[in-house]
Amino acid sequence: METYKQEFIAFMVDSQVLKFGDFTLKSGRKSPFFMNAGAYVTGAQLKKLGEYYAKAIHDRYGLDFDVLFGPAYKGIPLSVATTMAISELYGREVRYCSNRKEVKDHGDTGILLGSKLQDGDRVVIIEDVTTSGKSIEETFPILKSQADVEIRGLMVSLNRMERGLDSEKSALQEIQDKYGFETGAIVTMAEVVECLYNKPYRGTVYIDDTVKAAIDAYYEQYGAK
Repeated sequence: METYKQEFIAFMVDSQVLKFGDFTLKSGRKSPFFMNAGAYVTGAQLKKLGEYYAKAIHDRYGLDFDVLFGPAYKGIPLSVATTMAISELYGREVRYCSNRKEVKDHGDTGILLGSKLQDGDRVVIIEDVTTSGKSIEETFPILKSQADVEIRGLMVSLNRMERGLDSEKSALQEIQDKYGFETGAIVTMAEVVECLYNKPYRGTVYIDDTVKAAIDAYYEQYGAK
C-alpha cells in the first residue's frame, strides 16, 4: 500500500471523519462504519485533504485535464482545495467548477459556480464518497447541458466496496458501466481494514475482532460481487 494511503487513513481517523459503530445510512442500510467528509473543517485539514486528492488524481488520471468539478454541496470545498493542491504540488493550473442547487437568475447567473464549462473541456469529478451513484445521476446531465465536455473520471475519498442499488456491482463500477468513464478512490475499505485491523493507532485499536466481524457480516450482506 502506498505511503500516502496509509497516511490518509490515519488522517481520516484523526479528523473523526471515519468512525466505527452502528450507523444508519441514507440508503437505510445499517453499517458498522461511517465516513463524513463534513467533519473536515479547519484550514489545515482542508489543505491536507486537497493534497491527498491531488496525489490520487495524479496517480489515476494524470494531470491532462482542464476542470475539476465538485457537485454541491460537499464537492465545492473539495474541488477548491484540490485545485490549489494540484497547483502547489505539480505546478499545473486547472479550473474548479461546481453547481448550485438552484439556478441563479441575477448577477452571476446560471447553475455553475467557479469556471464556466467550455466545449472540449476535459473534466474530472470529485466527491467524498459514493454509495448509490445518485449524485452522479444529477451531476452528469448538468455537465453535459453546459458544454460538450469529456468526463475523464470520478475520484472519491473512500470506496465503500458495497453493491449499488441496481445490481450486485459496486456503485463505482455501476457508474463506470453506465456513463463510460473511469472511477477511482484514494483508499478502499479493504485497505482501511488492512491498515487498522488489530493494529493500535495512537493507543487505540479501531478495528478489533468485534468490529472486524461486524464489517465482514456487512459485506456478506451488502458487499459488491
